Amino acid sequence: MRFPRLLLCLGVWALCGLAKPTERKERVVREAPLSAREHDDAQSFDYDHDAFLGADEAKSFDQLTPEESKERLGKIVGKIDEDGDGFVTVEELKAWIKFAQKRWIYEDVERQWKGHDLNEDGLVSWEEYKNATYGYIL
Repeated sequence: MRFPRLLLCLGVWALCGLAKPTERKERVVREAPLSAREHDDAQSFDYDHDAFLGADEAKSFDQLTPEESKERLGKIVGKIDEDGDGFVTVEELKAWIKFAQKRWIYEDVERQWKGHDLNEDGLVSWEEYKNATYGYIL
């Protein structure tokens, strides 16, 4: 009778002493901000292309030959160089990236608006919004 109790106590003691606490995990995965990540330009230019050219323009650049790509980038650099000095400053590059992002946002908003404005009157009523958003559920 003593041996099973001793064995049980020894087992509980070993279990408690050797148990590894579980890692605290959150339900939401939080990644480091994009700027904190290491960028390997030799492997992927997708992030840079999307930020610099905009998503749609970047897709078309993927289909070009290197010569065509250089030619089109040369034309874009002329648009970015606002003061015409032949150099692109950090401020000019930031302004261009903001312009490209805003253009994409406005185009996407226009596309979304057309998808919700079912009667094409330029206005989105509550009924149109509900039908466009939840119509397949209701």
